[in-house]
Formats: sequence, structure tokens, C-alpha cells
Amino acid sequence: MNILLFGPNGSGKGTQGAILKSRFDLPHIESGAIFRENISKKTELGAKAKGYIDQGALVPDEITIPMILDRLQQKDCKKGWLLDGFPRNKNQAIKLDEALKAAGISIDIVVEILLDMDIAKKRIMGRRLCVNDNNHPNNLFIEAIKPDGGQCRVCGGKLNSRADDLDEAAINKRHDIYYDAENGTLASSYYFKEISESNGSIKYITLDGRPGVRDVTEELIANL
Repeated sequence: MNILLFGPNGSGKGTQGAILKSRFDLPHIESGAIFRENISKKTELGAKAKGYIDQGALVPDEITIPMILDRLQQKDCKKGWLLDGFPRNKNQAIKLDEALKAAGISIDIVVEILLDMDIAKKRIMGRRLCVNDNNHPNNLFIEAIKPDGGQCRVCGGKLNSRADDLDEAAINKRHDIYYDAENGTLASSYYFKEISESNGSIKYITLDGRPGVRDVTEELIANL
């Protein structure tokens, strides 16, 4: 089962990805991790990518896609994989689709988590981290996991926030890229949706990201 996962920051995409990884024993592959691995191992593609990254430039698709393709062909991906964080625009979606087909690899399922931009931003800015355990869920804007009087709802510990979670300008920038249905990440998701609607070779699943984690997971599992 080969899956592409789409969803804006704040939609719970990472959480659902981790659940799918555990439930189906699939490697959860994130594009950023692929870059870091190739750079740390000093591969030829990693060296080329590092040159662009050091200059503050975007790594060309001609480097990124071969990296991803190589990762998807590794031994742990034989039973399937979950790719998260790529593609980010329609052109990348087309190139990835072509590269996978040339390698004899199919995309079986595309999952898109739907969430209003304002709700997604509030979820990010409302996240609080427990000093005792970062896995204790606390969020100012989600009633089910709202902190108890400013303390962790699970253990009563002190709560902190990540600086990037409070950077509204940075959040808006990431969301502007994701929600752009013409040139952004949604355009790449819709490319696969069109394939699904035209010939059914890909199963396209949309999930309502507003409910709690458990409810979203149940809907996801039921649709796989």
C-alpha cells in the first residue's frame, strides 16, 4: 500500500502519519528527512542538494525526485510506504508521477486532510508542550485537550510553547503555499484527484480534519 499524505500544518497530518506507520508497518517518509540523510551520508545527490541549500536556494526537482525515488526503492518500502511533504506543486506532482511509473511503482492511495486555514492556524498557535512529556496533548483552541488552568491537562506540569508556533507571519507563509490551489501544494494534491476521477487508478480519500485525532483516525482506517 503506497500512500501520499496531504494536509496543512495544524491538520494533524503528522499524527495520522505516525498512526498509519504503526498500524500497517509502513515507513513514514518525510521529504526533509531524505535531504538530511543524503547530506549526512555525503551521497552525490546530497552534495548537490547541499550546494543549493547553503545558498538559500530551492533544490531543483531533478535532484529531489531521484532522492525520493531511491528512498522508495529501499528494502523497508517493499510492503508499501507513506510519503509526506512532497510534492509541493503541480509540476512536482507530474514529475513524481512520471518517475514512479518509469520505475514500475504505483501510487495506490492519496489522503487529503481538509481543514479551514483559520482553524489550522489557531491549532498551531494554541499548541502547548508539557515539560514532563511533550506527548501530553494540550491546545488552547481545542476544547477536548484544553489545558487545565494553564497547566498540563494530563499531569499538571508546566507548559511551554515553541517559538515557531507563535510566529504568525511564518505560519501564514507556509499556509499560503499549501492552500494555493493553482501553484501550491493543493494543486499537486488535486492533480492526483483528477487521475482518481478520470480512471480510478488511485484511490483519493478526503478527511474532515476538524474532529479529534481518534475520530479522524477511525474515518481514515475505514476508508483505506
